[in-house]
Amino acid sequence: MTDRFIEVSLVKREIHCTAKLLDDRAPLTCAAVWDALPLTGDVYHAKYARNEIYALFPPFAETEPPLENPTVTPIPGDLCYFAFAGTELGTKSYGYDREVRAGTTVVDLALFYERNNLLLNGDVGWVPGIVWGQVVEGLEEMAQGCNDLWRSGALGESLSFRRV
Repeated sequence: MTDRFIEVSLVKREIHCTAKLLDDRAPLTCAAVWDALPLTGDVYHAKYARNEIYALFPPFAETEPPLENPTVTPIPGDLCYFAFAGTELGTKSYGYDREVRAGTTVVDLALFYERNNLLLNGDVGWVPGIVWGQVVEGLEEMAQGCNDLWRSGALGESLSFRRV
């Protein structure tokens, strides 16, 4: 299979990086994401995992991918996929402006931009993610944008994933 690449962007800040899909390690997840592209959503900066930005989406895969190529310690440049039951994100501590409720699933597509991440959530414990992509170009500029997002806020910013 030919290598596949996507562009990940902080839209308002006009910052982009390129990531390679890890089809050899997470084929079902890569196929689900690729088929759903382009995807854009409000960006959030992690509270628990540390150096992570992410967007939330309604489920887009016919069936949720299994936990392939899992990690609880993502490294800089990892793209991770998480699926949460609505009740897992329903506490007010998350501050989401969308309705999350029992019986729903929320997909979280995340980019990790710096070291020392640990996927441990105070509400639910360990949260393994599927590593489905790796940033191969533009991580330094994206990390600067992510730090700016952390310090100045995410309001009005979007995280976008599209095919290259």
